[in-house]
Amino acid sequence: MAATSRVFGACRTLMAKAASSSATSTGAGSAKEGKGILKAVPVSQQLASFLGTNEASRTTAVKKIWEHIKLHNLQNPANKREINCDEKLKTIFEGKDKVGFLEIAKLLSRHFPKSG
Repeated sequence: MAATSRVFGACRTLMAKAASSSATSTGAGSAKEGKGILKAVPVSQQLASFLGTNEASRTTAVKKIWEHIKLHNLQNPANKREINCDEKLKTIFEGKDKVGFLEIAKLLSRHFPKSG
């Protein structure tokens, strides 16, 4: 019986170490939020006026654009992949009347600086 408690006691020790190391790794994960497409960078004047801020990450910009599209019901009901641009969207989508939802990322790329 003493041998079994010694084994399970060792398992508890190992599990405690694993739990504490995973807690520190989640802290390291939050440092990754500011890299790549999640990094807030200065944006063009047109996109800044649309978003209401001078800096944004690419993911935040796409989320705000989709919020605007859904709020104003700009998705073509016959073809859900097509967005009917209102005046506000035309300012960031090169004056186009309609854009495909796959075009959004390409059209947004000119509003973000090139990373060197």
